[in-house]
Amino acid sequence: MATLERTNLGFIGLIVAVATIGGFMFGYDSGAINGTQEGLRQAFALDEAGLGLTVSALLPGCALGAFLAGRFADVWGRRTVMMVAAVVFILSALASGAAGSALALAIARFLAGAAVGAASVLSPAYISEVTPAAMRGRLASTQQVMIISGLTGAFLVNYWLAGAAGTSLAPFWGGYPAWRWMFWVQAAPALLFLVTLLMIP
Repeated sequence: MATLERTNLGFIGLIVAVATIGGFMFGYDSGAINGTQEGLRQAFALDEAGLGLTVSALLPGCALGAFLAGRFADVWGRRTVMMVAAVVFILSALASGAAGSALALAIARFLAGAAVGAASVLSPAYISEVTPAAMRGRLASTQQVMIISGLTGAFLVNYWLAGAAGTSLAPFWGGYPAWRWMFWVQAAPALLFLVTLLMIP
């Protein structure tokens, strides 16, 4: 009985760890944009208003994703919608780094927002459905911890990229400036999210 209980708790822990990567993605995307702003100003000749609109395109996407996520999850299932969100986030991260105009970046950011908005709604709902009532509140709250962890991770990665290149504007791997890599690195947690979602029911 004790072994079965430990096995169940281990499996629940795996589910929670996977589901909360969605929260990490939300925090990471929110934090990563900070290191790219000087690059965006120079690459797209943005003034403060234009920069603000481009950067904030994430937020209406989040609202839309959060609004539609529950409806789609009822039709296709929570895990399926979270997997779709992971794919959209990967594509939007790649598109953000490769963007040739402020409009292209804003569209990519909007799609990223829709993806993380959906994931941030469905992850705690999924956790609540699969965890025992006695620990549901504690485990569901880990979503918030992962959001902060994502923010911290983004700041650290941005700091490393800018330091390794010299500045965020300097060329890095492949001759692309470090600020573009700050977007592309966002695909890594989303890819992890997608792969690990295959491991949970």
